[in-house]
Amino acid sequence: MKARVLIFLVLLLTAVPSAARRLPRYPFIQSEKNVLQGESAQFGRFCSKLDTLLLTGRGNVRVLHVGGSHVQGGTFSDRLRRHFLSLRYGIDGGRGLVFPFAVAGTNTPVSYSSSYIGNWESASCLKPGEEILGLTGMVAVARDTSARVTIDLAPRERQTLQQRYTFNRVDVLGDGTLEPFLLVNGRDTLHGAGGRFCLPHYTDWIQLCFGGKGQYALRGLYLDKSGGGFSLSEAGVNGASTQAWLRCDLWEQELRRVMPDLVIFSIGINDIQGADFDVRRFKANYRQLIAQVRRVAPQCAILMSGINDSWLRKRGVNPHTEAAETAFCELAEECGGVFWDWYQVMGGCGSMEKWEEAGLAQADRIHFTPAGYKLIGDLLFDAIMDAYYLR
Repeated sequence: MKARVLIFLVLLLTAVPSAARRLPRYPFIQSEKNVLQGESAQFGRFCSKLDTLLLTGRGNVRVLHVGGSHVQGGTFSDRLRRHFLSLRYGIDGGRGLVFPFAVAGTNTPVSYSSSYIGNWESASCLKPGEEILGLTGMVAVARDTSARVTIDLAPRERQTLQQRYTFNRVDVLGDGTLEPFLLVNGRDTLHGAGGRFCLPHYTDWIQLCFGGKGQYALRGLYLDKSGGGFSLSEAGVNGASTQAWLRCDLWEQELRRVMPDLVIFSIGINDIQGADFDVRRFKANYRQLIAQVRRVAPQCAILMSGINDSWLRKRGVNPHTEAAETAFCELAEECGGVFWDWYQVMGGCGSMEKWEEAGLAQADRIHFTPAGYKLIGDLLFDAIMDAYYLR
């Protein structure tokens, strides 16, 4: 406890201003339930690693956020990322996992932009093709050397004191007969070994190109920094359920590149959208996902975020939500994780209608507006930090 007091005093002197503790007041939010439930030795280890980083500025703390459209959109995850980075100046450990979603004709997370030229084909864990999927749940296949993808970390939303993400190491997650190489600053060609590249300087823009003959199946890029720090990667695919994520045969293998200290599971909203929701199958799928994490990183903390109140195909309040929330709570206890009851924190049954009226949820009463996702990120960050300070 004394260490937490010392860290609190240090943060008062060193932290970048953050809005996390100045949440807007809404009568439907149940603030008293905004806590992490459960005891977890692994979460205690995560807190200890965060201690070291915040006190000394040294060390690595890595978080992976996995889910469906709530995560692919990026606003929820990026809100968490920015709050953690605001705890101490200079702890940005790299942007982490990215994918050129533009190739697949779908939305790129808000914290970066992607574009492409040339001949590409794509698939996802919703409708997998012949190509094997990995950690991002997506794959883009280059068919010739005209194919290029660009990742640009320049912020799309201009804000005061905005974090700028940079990197100087790149891991290309993929395989094929084409040889990947990087174009840096629009003119400098860089070749790597085994898909790994060390850049001569920090940058926030990169273009992936190919040489040779054949094809290349790109499953993502990991943008890293030498020297360590905090990083939060999101792995989100619109519409993805637990069963969809289990179709990613290389998910466990590629998780070794991230080696997370904390995995936040926010999968579930798509599992309950059908009339045939089976809670036993839901829990069995989650057990397989958790087992993959444990095989790669036995000391990794697991945070089950639960799911939000929603409507079932616009026909009324989804009747499966409470059963899924109970399953989350039981799974967290079973695996030695912690549980954040998103459903109850936002107001419980029927609360999605109130979020829509407040401009925080979309008309489908499944998804949120940018303001809503930011508020969810604020609430979860506060619950994490309250648990951190109380340990």
